[in-house]
Amino acid sequence: MKKPNPELTDRDNPEWTEDDFARARPAKEVHPDLVAHSEKRKRGERGPQKKPVKELVSLRIDRDVIAKYKATGKGWQVRMTEALRKAAP
Repeated sequence: MKKPNPELTDRDNPEWTEDDFARARPAKEVHPDLVAHSEKRKRGERGPQKKPVKELVSLRIDRDVIAKYKATGKGWQVRMTEALRKAAP
């Protein structure tokens, strides 16, 4: 086993040993309140809205079309929505 470089060793945060891993517990078990507070929202979930105006859908669009919209820069999804709105019957 290679010896660690003493200049790169962090004395305040040493490398874990096998024993450390054996004693480790999931964060959710140790601090459930902190974990619950910091968990990210799941895909499709949004924060509170005054009036929901958008709907999450799955739509297959050709790669070249997506690439062209993305190439127009930030806001490409809004521009795509506008184009779909104009084309809607």
